[in-house]
Amino acid sequence: MLETGVFAVDDDAPLRDSLEFLFNSAGLPVKVFDSASKFLQLLPEIQSGCVVTDIRMPGIDGIELLKRVKREKPMLSVVVMTGHGDIPLAVEAMKLGATDFIEKPFDDERLIDTVRAALAGVSNATNAGDVPAHIAEHVSSLSSRERQVLEGLVAGLPNKAIARNYDISPRTVEVYRANVMTKMQAGSLSELVRLAIKAGILKD
Repeated sequence: MLETGVFAVDDDAPLRDSLEFLFNSAGLPVKVFDSASKFLQLLPEIQSGCVVTDIRMPGIDGIELLKRVKREKPMLSVVVMTGHGDIPLAVEAMKLGATDFIEKPFDDERLIDTVRAALAGVSNATNAGDVPAHIAEHVSSLSSRERQVLEGLVAGLPNKAIARNYDISPRTVEVYRANVMTKMQAGSLSELVRLAIKAGILKD
């Protein structure tokens, strides 16, 4: 049994094969599982590493798997994958302790970089320190309206709902949204969620 490394959990066989090949090619030891239940049977033997799990699976889904991993092995990093771009799920996963949230289809290099970063951060994954200076600077650069739009985005609200909340047009929300992504230096909404969590913008 692999006691450390990458543990990929997905019910889709072709994707499992792809993940196994990708991580092996990157020099990262990996073991794949076709269900969360099979992975959890071996969880007591795992000492360290990074779990990469799909979020929508039959039986035990990725959110429930994340909860169990963080309860039983809090030192493990967990990267959650989804093909649905579901930001409310991203928020839930990040609040539960996920290291990152990646939307399918993902870039291979980005996934590898994300997992390498997660592995490097295993030792302090459960110790939230001060907000990193560069993130605090990005947040402080936002105008009050941009901050409001940011809060709406990471709450999973569509542009029209944010527009209604602040009595502005959806087009104006799009402009603010673009500004927020630029100022926060976020390449995707999932990255924006992660930054917002680290900045303390999202509370439990």
